Amino acid sequence: MFRSARLKLTLFYLAALLVFSLASTNIVRLLAENQFDQSDAAQRGEVEHLFSHGFAIRLPLGNNMFQYNSVQQTQNGLAKQQLARELIWTNIGALVLGGIFSYWFAGRTLHPIEEAHKAQARFASDASHELRTPLTNMKVENEVFLRQRHFSENEARDLIGSNLEEVERLENLSTSLLDLTRYNQVPLDLKALAIGQLVDEAVTRAQKHAKARKVTITKNLPDARIEGHYDSMLQLVGIILDNAIKYGPERGVVAIQGNREGANYVVSVTDQGSGIAPADLPHIFDRLYRGDKARSSKVSGYGLGLALAREIAEANHITITVRNNKGGGARFALNLNIAK
Repeated sequence: MFRSARLKLTLFYLAALLVFSLASTNIVRLLAENQFDQSDAAQRGEVEHLFSHGFAIRLPLGNNMFQYNSVQQTQNGLAKQQLARELIWTNIGALVLGGIFSYWFAGRTLHPIEEAHKAQARFASDASHELRTPLTNMKVENEVFLRQRHFSENEARDLIGSNLEEVERLENLSTSLLDLTRYNQVPLDLKALAIGQLVDEAVTRAQKHAKARKVTITKNLPDARIEGHYDSMLQLVGIILDNAIKYGPERGVVAIQGNREGANYVVSVTDQGSGIAPADLPHIFDRLYRGDKARSSKVSGYGLGLALAREIAEANHITITVRNNKGGGARFALNLNIAK
């Protein structure tokens, strides 16, 4: 599909270039021919003036002028023919070079669209898979349960509990998808926020998950006021903390560090896990991308958290980056704007 579109776009660019080239060379030809004619008329006038003052004595004035006019017209015609040939070759060269450039430029133009189309196709495929999985689980469990002639109250409770877990998975997935859309479309009202208060609340919310994995969260943040939307920033810090707790080791440490850097305030969250595979780093913020299948298969999630984190960061006009630490683990950093 994109190959056909590239060819069509190439032909469009080439047609536009050809029209421009033909129009330009035609204008050049008309101007040049006009200059030739004016120069020719000026030279004839000058020669006629010289002849009339006795500079040609062997032939009458009429014969001299006739010969001169004949030669001048021949030279003028040859000059116009030479100009026409050069302009034709110029158009042919422009057509060849323009075709190559048009094909290259069409590829550059369509590349972002092609990448977006591929990403959308992957997203639709992965999202449908994530949606089907809990639905399939509920369907299978219910079908197996209904085939039983006799079942106890505890078995019924277990089935209902399992169904509720799958419903919760669907709810979390749909909420994340809606949040991705919301942050893409609705501008946020940014205000001055106390970074210390924001991080404290995010840590409090993450403590339940941290205690379940026996993870210690440490903080070292000089207080400052930054620009942002409180609820979305709280969600953003929560996502990064949850990711660090999830992929760090049990009984490990997650460190939150804050530093002023010029007009910005950088908040970093570092875990002690195995880090992120170099091949996964460029895609870590892509929707439904989880990478490192061996590792991600052991951790629940949909691969939407970090994609949502990037959307929130962009909505708050801040940047989020990630890198691996030399000593192990991953480091996520938020480059915040200090409130004026």
